[in-house]
Amino acid sequence: MQTNNLDIQIIPFHPELAEYFYNINAEWVNDMFVMEEIDEMILSQPQKHIIDQGGQIWFASHQDLGVIGTCAVKNAGNGWYELTKMGVLEKSRGLKAGQALIKHVINECNRMDCDTLFLLTNKKCEAAIHLYEKNGFVHDQGIKDKFSQLYERSDVFMKYVGGPLIDP
Repeated sequence: MQTNNLDIQIIPFHPELAEYFYNINAEWVNDMFVMEEIDEMILSQPQKHIIDQGGQIWFASHQDLGVIGTCAVKNAGNGWYELTKMGVLEKSRGLKAGQALIKHVINECNRMDCDTLFLLTNKKCEAAIHLYEKNGFVHDQGIKDKFSQLYERSDVFMKYVGGPLIDP
């Protein structure tokens, strides 16, 4: 799928891309936080913990720089999906890869059996929170109540409620 940014293409998960999923996410987690056991588990075995459980993973590929970003939706059961493990390499930030990924994820979730799309993050991730807010996510106490135990670092809980990026 081509995005509005002609330099960025969104590509689906293939096992040979698993190292990018690990490395891109490990870069930002280790830069801002501490890698938690759940991070290591999911990042080390994305096929097992995301794909085989009914989730999806996508990558942002730049025509000159190669794979520069990634994002996943993890099946949480009963039509609930967690937008998770979204990251862009530090050297590639500003190229709108995050915007391309979030738009793609939202559109794909509309095509899936997704009743609720939610995410967990940390207030330190100000740019990401702004990206989520401008793309239809709102802060949600119910998400906090249900999922606050997943990550120690989570202190921001959001739910997708619609927005301008949904294609009819």
